[in-house]
Amino acid sequence: MALSLTFLILSSLVIFSLTSHAFSASLSPYFYYKVCPKALPTIKRVVQDAVRQERRMGTSILRLHFHDCFVNGCDASILLDQTTTIDSEKTAFANNNSARGFEVIDKIKSEVDKVCGRSIVSCADILTVAARDSVVALGGPSWQVQLGRRDSTTASRTQANNDIPSPFMDLSSLINNFKNQGLNEKDLVALSGGHTLGFAQCVTFRNRIYNETNSIDSIFAKQRQSSCPRTGGDSNLAPLDQTPSFFDTKYFINLVAKKGLLHSDQELNPWIFSKDFVNSMIKMGNIKPLTGNQGQIRVNCRKLN
Repeated sequence: MALSLTFLILSSLVIFSLTSHAFSASLSPYFYYKVCPKALPTIKRVVQDAVRQERRMGTSILRLHFHDCFVNGCDASILLDQTTTIDSEKTAFANNNSARGFEVIDKIKSEVDKVCGRSIVSCADILTVAARDSVVALGGPSWQVQLGRRDSTTASRTQANNDIPSPFMDLSSLINNFKNQGLNEKDLVALSGGHTLGFAQCVTFRNRIYNETNSIDSIFAKQRQSSCPRTGGDSNLAPLDQTPSFFDTKYFINLVAKKGLLHSDQELNPWIFSKDFVNSMIKMGNIKPLTGNQGQIRVNCRKLN
């Protein structure tokens, strides 16, 4: 569930600002403006520090947000650890031994609660804002984040397995998957542009580099085979494009040259020149938020209060 797209992706943006006051049932960019004005600067500072130490971490946080939103909405359910009553999404196929950045979110939560004087900012909002700040830290665009989400009291590994898009999906399956989240084809391409950042495990692209022919550059396939054998090495990493730590247009250029690492990415070739990354990130961030008295504000993002 990674990734400025120039630049191809960023014209004609319309960002809507809601004016509801703090703790109303609506999302608003000003939700914490009066109750904790230092919250957002604190999130930004911790994210910048984390990315400065390891640029890949920005990609990991963006991916956490994506995988969170696709399972019952953006409610921080992905952050919950396994318990007798919580079916943790961390062990779902797309996340197991792959999702990372949880310690950074823990640190952000601790620092934010410290400056706010209490646990007032939800883990769901922290993850959403941290994803935006990660993109910015890696050279991408910024946008105004709607705030006021609350945290889930449940998680579902089964639903994560069903709802997080698979790297093996064909185009029609991807379109249907995004449609189920209220997202359209433009959103699909724009959000997939997040793959300008980060890496993929060998197990997710092995079939493509050994068994696909018409849709993959042969030299590129052989290059990837050197680090991804036919058997074994499932967790070996390969970059999703040539500049995995920078938010740029290399991802889309690769698709034109049949050098998309994942089968699902190469399927996007017909619609590569999207302009809507920011709008689609805002749209995804607003998938089924818990507000008002729904859910809770977790003290520890990993477990229920």
